Amino acid sequence: MGCDGGTIPRRDELVRLKKKPEQKDKHMERMAKWLHCAITQEPLREPIVACELGRLYNKESILEYLLDKSTSDSADHIRSLKDVRVLTLTENPAYGKRKVDKGDAYVDTHEAPFICPVTGIEMNGLYKFCYLWTCGCAMSEKALKEVKSAVCHKCGVPYNSDEIILNGSDEDVEQLRTKMDERRARAKAEKKSKKAQKRKLEEPSTSSAATNGETSSQNDKNGLTNGKTTGSKSTNGSASSSSSSSSTSSKTLANGSTFTSGKPPNGKAANGYTNKEFDPKKSKVYKSLFLSKEDKDKQGAHWVTYNPYYAMSK
Repeated sequence: MGCDGGTIPRRDELVRLKKKPEQKDKHMERMAKWLHCAITQEPLREPIVACELGRLYNKESILEYLLDKSTSDSADHIRSLKDVRVLTLTENPAYGKRKVDKGDAYVDTHEAPFICPVTGIEMNGLYKFCYLWTCGCAMSEKALKEVKSAVCHKCGVPYNSDEIILNGSDEDVEQLRTKMDERRARAKAEKKSKKAQKRKLEEPSTSSAATNGETSSQNDKNGLTNGKTTGSKSTNGSASSSSSSSSTSSKTLANGSTFTSGKPPNGKAANGYTNKEFDPKKSKVYKSLFLSKEDKDKQGAHWVTYNPYYAMSK
């Protein structure tokens, strides 16, 4: 039973060997990277954005991820729309939309919807492509190396070695990650410096306002002290002040009757407001509430007069 008739068995037929791990198809991996979104695996459709690590996304899927970050773990480095750039791509005029693959015809999988605007190479993953972080224009790495310039070949915006490789290898991703950290640290330092400059500009204005407030308060204090000194002087010369006040406070009318200053006979003060002491509509009891103690102690005249100013003075 077996091994008869002169057959010679081989080693792999007699010895069981370990199975080799399954290897992913490089062709399918390339198509998945360059034709599908890195988050949802849906076909790429404009507007197409790219992150600082060179991965391609649909802008719609990025917005959905920012609203709910639990949907994917592959985009943890994207914090907001500032961390991505909308790509300016050049359409391939020879590209036709792929129909359903029925297996009865040849399907060219190397055909891509976008090309390099300088060299005309198709953006299908067989050649390295880059995009500029400043403007977002995508072109082949060959165009950047051979046609050296300080401005973008497509839009003319100046740039300084800020190209990012699209769908690069693991080594390229590590280098891009270090550049990303440096760029974010630089932006953070610039933001801090701008805040410090704003504070420096605000400090002189606040200090000047404080000094103005101090001078005004000092002036007020000086005025108060001057008022106190003048008050003390007035107490020393009380006789002269009383005589002058009596002369100014009392005025003689044409008929010989007198009234105090601030209490004119028409019942209105000098400032235009009515004085309740001279209001003819009010009763004497009500008027007495507003009289001073000295006026209340005064005794009225024992004669009756028909002078109208005499009645109003009371």
